[in-house]
Amino acid sequence: MNFTIRLAEKKDMQSVIDLITELAVFEKEPDAVEITVADLVRDGFSEKPMFQVFVAEQDNKIIGIALFYERYSTWKGRTIHLEDLIVTKNKQKIGAGKALYTAVLKYAYDNNFNRVAWEVIDWNTNAIEFYKSTGATYLNNWSVVQMNKENLEKFIQ
Repeated sequence: MNFTIRLAEKKDMQSVIDLITELAVFEKEPDAVEITVADLVRDGFSEKPMFQVFVAEQDNKIIGIALFYERYSTWKGRTIHLEDLIVTKNKQKIGAGKALYTAVLKYAYDNNFNRVAWEVIDWNTNAIEFYKSTGATYLNNWSVVQMNKENLEKFIQ
């Protein structure tokens, strides 16, 4: 393994936003990223951080991230939501994605969380097959529902 996995620091947030943007392009939503480096620093490194990030680093360059946060399930209790697992395109297939994934799962296990959950876009068959191969359950009979900021405003007003 010629990369390392570690928890992110404030100084890493530009690389994190770059990878988030790369994922948005991959998912055919190139203009969807609205957050900034300042948002990531504020929200991830405040007194009560809203998320944590593991980074994969190779030759002093961040090549991948796993951003996750705690949430609560009415059925399971303390859970983790893996928001994004991203490895830059030219560094895929070297094991960084699996190492980041493993870091999040080990964190959940070591800290006595009851479940780790995430979404995967239905056409990303490589990711789906990878997750299944690790023992994850693919719930294809559930749908993600979201309310964006504009529709939230319309609904409330």
